Amino acid sequence: MNFLPLIESKREGKTLAPGQIQEFIREFTNGKIPDYQMAAMLMAIYFRGLDTAETTALTLAMRDSGDVLKFPKDPRPLVDKHSTGGIGDKVSLPLAPLLACLGFRVPMISGRGLGITGGTLDKLDSIPGFKTLLPAEKIVAQVQKVGCVICGQTDKMVPADKKIYALRDASGTVPSIPLITASILSKKLAESLDALILDVKFGCAAFMQTKADARKLAQAMVALGNQCGANTRAILTDMNTPLGRAAGNWLEVKESVECLDSSAAVLAAAPKIAGETPALRCDDLRSLVLDCAAHLLVQTKISKSLAAARRLAEDCLNSGEPRKKWDEMIVAQGADLKAFNRKLALDSTARVVVEVKPGKSGWVSKCDARVIGEVIRDLGGGRLTKDSAINYDVGVDRMAKPGERVEKSGALCRIHAANAAQAEAAVARLQTAFEISPRRRCR
Repeated sequence: MNFLPLIESKREGKTLAPGQIQEFIREFTNGKIPDYQMAAMLMAIYFRGLDTAETTALTLAMRDSGDVLKFPKDPRPLVDKHSTGGIGDKVSLPLAPLLACLGFRVPMISGRGLGITGGTLDKLDSIPGFKTLLPAEKIVAQVQKVGCVICGQTDKMVPADKKIYALRDASGTVPSIPLITASILSKKLAESLDALILDVKFGCAAFMQTKADARKLAQAMVALGNQCGANTRAILTDMNTPLGRAAGNWLEVKESVECLDSSAAVLAAAPKIAGETPALRCDDLRSLVLDCAAHLLVQTKISKSLAAARRLAEDCLNSGEPRKKWDEMIVAQGADLKAFNRKLALDSTARVVVEVKPGKSGWVSKCDARVIGEVIRDLGGGRLTKDSAINYDVGVDRMAKPGERVEKSGALCRIHAANAAQAEAAVARLQTAFEISPRRRCR
């Protein structure tokens, strides 16, 4: 096809017909449209947008560009969760085994990092032997046997999205509502889901900077997901502060396992940090994992209320069964469990570990997720281009959170870096990410 007139039409703000969208997605998937022309179309869409009909056509064209997973009849509902991305957002890792233990089937098709946000597959690639690329028949078989899988789409599954996903990251077109909607839902609709929960982020380190914009994205995705047959809900969560206390691929895997190992009794017995109240001890990662599980329990009518669903999810997480399910899942995907446990036991796998000092005592009033994400990317933990190699061991952990007390002699966080020069440069930048106030501010 002659793709140039369509690029020009969208550049001028004109509406594309569903047939035109279906055709150029098919031609791009088949290699008949070069990357540079598709990048130009993505930029035109970024500035001019797509209306509801165009977004629907793009989503379905991307879904139908490859295979759709087909599962046998089973009383266990097929469910999944997707996040629009954030710093330290590793919810998918503990959530998948938790959902499997709650009686769901979880065919979690995930992606790699976009912009400064980490990708679920990049985190999993840090596990010795773990395979993120599986054929469709293996995905179905593992979901039926284990109850969950976390992997990337195959070459035959939503191939259009796989190619466009990489181009968006390298062309500055990530924060586009129609492109985000089409990317997320094309993959999720290809999983033949019964229910889907969307975690839509807002804040300085999110694609959507404001809560109002995040709500618009959530409404667009929920409407389209429900229209296409998957019971879809969305929750809005803050991404001004990193989620959890670790950011960086391997460090986030470690924190995910700690979440699975945690229980109410363990948290209650944990050493108290000076100045903290019980409310500040709340584990934000654990809380969001439980929220996602609770919504899916309600969406699939297993629970009648969110309160009852959350109690059910928390009891399951506290039982320790999801931790065992995690091991079962990663072994099923090729992980060397002994090597994984040895790696978990290490304090750090990076060459250099440096503490960032606060410079004064006081209360943390700000922990800027964007600055932290940019630092991790520049340490080698993210991509500057679609072909960038990733250092899985770098990152930041033991982060102090807003509302917590720090002492001058203490630490705001730790940097895990490849060398001393990188660590030194990161220290100065990370000190700007934190604000210390003489009094505790209400969160």
